[in-house]
Amino acid sequence: MVRHPSPGALVASLVVAAGPSLHVALASTLLAPSPAWADDRRELRQDRRAVGDDARDVAKLEELLGALDAAQGRRDRAAILRVDTEVERELAAEAREARMEAALDRLALRRDQRELTADRREREEAVRQGDHAAVRAASVAVRDDRLDRREAQRDLRRERAAQARRDAIASGWARLRGRTGPAEVAERRGWLVELLGLARAELRGDRQEIREDRRELREEGRGEQREGHEGR
Repeated sequence: MVRHPSPGALVASLVVAAGPSLHVALASTLLAPSPAWADDRRELRQDRRAVGDDARDVAKLEELLGALDAAQGRRDRAAILRVDTEVERELAAEAREARMEAALDRLALRRDQRELTADRREREEAVRQGDHAAVRAASVAVRDDRLDRREAQRDLRRERAAQARRDAIASGWARLRGRTGPAEVAERRGWLVELLGLARAELRGDRQEIREDRRELREEGRGEQREGHEGR
């Protein structure tokens, strides 16, 4: 039987592997119970960091594509090999980050499932007590939990597919190491264009998630205002 690490052990290993510059705040926030608005704000901060990281990835890949074209135009073999080294370094860094993000997505899925289970229990208890307002509130929470879980599953599938393609490109790139003929450079260029497309797609996805996070925060704020009025 496969033994899965506890959330605490997994987060600790992720923080060590990621280094201080990448998602260091997640160690405390992913495990601690928090209200919905706190989760939404944390996700907004994470998505903003992701936008910054992905924008830098796009800029770097554009730079490398330009450098490859310039090197090929000059028939500069040494410059082509320098681009090789840079691309391989970028692909290795992306693979490390993808492994960490996949693990964080699995943690988020487990958290979403716990929240869904808890909200279902609250709804069942409210039904038993005949508290119609509590039933409505718990039903909304269950609906939101299901949406969060589906989004987390979608993100995990999307990231796995993108990383599988990057891994395939990395294998092909390694196969061409040291070969700088026109056909090999053209193949490299095609892969760089594809990597750039993947990075731009991730950037668009992160910006969409920021819009969704802001919408959820607005909805949470309106819900709290309604609860405050009802409690008076």
